[in-house]
Amino acid sequence: MSPLEIAANAVMAVSIVLAGRNNIHSWWLGIVGCSLFALLFHGVRLYADVALQVFFVLTCVAGWVQWRRGAGGKPRPITSASVRAVGAMALAGLAATAAYGLMLREFTDAYAPFVDSAVLAFSVIAQCLLMGRRIETWPVWVLVNTISVPLYASRGLYLTAVLYAAYWCNALLSWWWWHRQMKKAATSA
Repeated sequence: MSPLEIAANAVMAVSIVLAGRNNIHSWWLGIVGCSLFALLFHGVRLYADVALQVFFVLTCVAGWVQWRRGAGGKPRPITSASVRAVGAMALAGLAATAAYGLMLREFTDAYAPFVDSAVLAFSVIAQCLLMGRRIETWPVWVLVNTISVPLYASRGLYLTAVLYAAYWCNALLSWWWWHRQMKKAATSA
């Protein structure tokens, strides 16, 4: 366990819990935590995860702006994506996993290129859903965390694996919390 791994996990733990609580401060903390994780993952040859962290930094900026602006001056509501959109995202995630995994396998010394690519592809989907405050973000994060725990443990990133297991629990709790908030907003409208 390196100081970098400890710092990245500490910052991201706070960011992820705040995201689950629908708190805007999640975004700037995400920028810091993702930057630290990019350095960490590069050191253990998880290149898809490095690319993912760069994506996260960019989307944290965009998410922060979106959540601050809201919808017509009011906070952006939690909503649900259509079944068609969710299906399209799932297919896109599988295609991206295969394509990026093949690229990593052929052109790099990446460790577990297809598993690492699945983490990348479905994290991108989950992050886009989170930016739009779509409730479906949470089951996708459950999937990502399920894949991430054994991947990070296999690279000796035990603290990261343990925290991703905690993030799995956080995603379940956040899914429930957001559903409750969405239902409450619907009944008060």
